[in-house]
Amino acid sequence: MKQVKPGRVPSLMEFIGSIIAILFGIFWTIGAISLEAPFVFPLFGFVFIIAGIGMAVYHYNNAFGKRRISEYDIIDTSEEDETIKQIRDEKDDVETAGYCPYCGNPVKEVFLFCPKCGRRIK
Repeated sequence: MKQVKPGRVPSLMEFIGSIIAILFGIFWTIGAISLEAPFVFPLFGFVFIIAGIGMAVYHYNNAFGKRRISEYDIIDTSEEDETIKQIRDEKDDVETAGYCPYCGNPVKEVFLFCPKCGRRIK
């Protein structure tokens, strides 16, 4: 599997942009409260601050962290086939443990009676 990760410089630039968004939100909130604006206007500033903090944490991690978050995960076709086969095998193991000896209906391992014909299996 290959991972496409954002570059450190673009992440740093977006980190700086999120700091600017936080400062804008702070000034907006202070201005809206000092002008006694309706409740929606200071709330807009708080949303800017919270979104800016979230963006700052994400982009700081991608700009300076050792384990950056990938934007895309690319799986080779050979790995994809193995993954799909593994999921199908696990699903088959969980869903059906056998078949009813009387009607041939697939049944789970925990069933005592066949859901189709109603006969006792175990």
